[in-house]
Amino acid sequence: MSTPQGTPPNALTVRLPQLLEAMRSVGSGLELRSTLERICETAAELTGARYAAIGVVDEDGDGLADFVFRGTGEETARRIGRLPDGHRGLLGALIRDPEPVRLTDLTADPRSCGLPEHHPPMRTFLGLPIRVQGEVFGNLYLTDKRGGGPFGDDDLDTARVLATEAGIAVGNARLYEAAQQRERWIDGSVAVTTALLSDGDADDALQVVAEQARRLSRSTAGIVLLTAEEGGLEIAAVAADTPSDALGRVVPPDNEIVAELLDGQAVFVEDAGTDPRMADSLARGYGPIMMVPLQSYGRVLGGLVTPRARGERPFTRTERALAVQFASQAALALMMAETQRDRERLAVYQDRDRIARDLHDLVIQRLFTTGMTLESAQRRSVVPEVRDGVGTAVGELDTTIQEIRAAIFAIQQDPAEAPAGLRTRVLREINMAAVPLGFRPSHRFVGPVDTAVGELTGKNLVAALREALSNAFRHAGASRIAVVVDATATLPDGRPGVRLTVVDDGVGIPEGGRRSGLNNLRRRAESLGGGSWHGPGTGEGGGGTTIVWQAPH
Repeated sequence: MSTPQGTPPNALTVRLPQLLEAMRSVGSGLELRSTLERICETAAELTGARYAAIGVVDEDGDGLADFVFRGTGEETARRIGRLPDGHRGLLGALIRDPEPVRLTDLTADPRSCGLPEHHPPMRTFLGLPIRVQGEVFGNLYLTDKRGGGPFGDDDLDTARVLATEAGIAVGNARLYEAAQQRERWIDGSVAVTTALLSDGDADDALQVVAEQARRLSRSTAGIVLLTAEEGGLEIAAVAADTPSDALGRVVPPDNEIVAELLDGQAVFVEDAGTDPRMADSLARGYGPIMMVPLQSYGRVLGGLVTPRARGERPFTRTERALAVQFASQAALALMMAETQRDRERLAVYQDRDRIARDLHDLVIQRLFTTGMTLESAQRRSVVPEVRDGVGTAVGELDTTIQEIRAAIFAIQQDPAEAPAGLRTRVLREINMAAVPLGFRPSHRFVGPVDTAVGELTGKNLVAALREALSNAFRHAGASRIAVVVDATATLPDGRPGVRLTVVDDGVGIPEGGRRSGLNNLRRRAESLGGGSWHGPGTGEGGGGTTIVWQAPH
């Protein structure tokens, strides 16, 4: 280290008013980032440095978690690229040995590893630690003193005073930020619990979980995974700036990270692009990833994944702890919602049994008796027109009896016993909807529905059909519904696909009404690379609604 020339004894005294004002300015805010920026600006101004920076030491104490700088323009910073990580060079030396360093030519120091391409030239250097409650928080770096001279003793004394005041300001800002951060996560947990325990759509509630996790962790995306029937984890909700095609994808149980999540362990990845466990091509596009299990009382329901973009800072210990608590609260809310739905499902099953008994014991018997009476009247009639009309009525009654029997079979069947064929699953949904609707929707299949449509697309198509029929029953007041499944459709981009069309003659979609059902349909379709839209139906004057949902095979 070179020794600078001495400075006049009254230099620091002359600076004292500026220093006092700077100390007041540094301690005037509570936001950590803005506090660090003010420290850089103030230190550069008082010492005459052209460039100033603060490197925030990471939790492990062997690198930099953040780097705040002043003097380098945005365009120059963009050309330089990635910020220093503090693992080597002079910055790394200051982390390992947090003592003040003054250099007249940093390029000649053996600890310097050289400046990156596009970095502005720097020679003089002053660096010293910033301590918060006795522990090193980071280092203050000042370079390239204006006028070309070295940093003197008065510059070092000024920087020391600033570093001491900065430590107090940073300590206050960290406490404030920690309190704000915990408050945000608590509010997010309340929002998730409210969404999961409301009477709304389950997909909407899971989307709230994904969105809150993304917002609270300040990540690029929020992903909810639930345990799949065939093992592994299924992506149930994705919150991101752009539509994702990952919705509905199942990550197999032999995946190392999935196995850890299912075992109730949290997984934290520093860089997905270099971690050998991240074999998935989608995951490799991210940087730090936080994956925590959705578990409560020892039961694992799935996982919560929050990735950040490449080059962004890793998750801190506090963020990891808060995410684990958030996921645990979300899992408890999921379990409570599941119990609530089980009670509601049991009540529905009991009501179905009663309806089935009434249909069989009362309605069918009355229809059968009426048919026998009409047949007797038909035999006694001598008028041909009357005999033909009565015969037609008897045939309609027979058809009605068969449809009621099919409806009885449908409402008595356990929904978990879903047949494998898409055609059969569609018919089952139609038969299920016939009971609350009071009539059976018509249906038509086009093309090789069972063989052409893949399992993932088929599962989402059945869910879309269920949503459309549910909307028709709850809101449309329709008297006719037609369902068409076309496996020969061609998507706008030329790919072969399947198109579901559900048309009714009800009241249509009112202006300003809820759109959660339509949003679910659109989200499901877009996750597969398809689309969904709605238009007028088959009622008078274009009344009613037509819903179209399509996706590639």
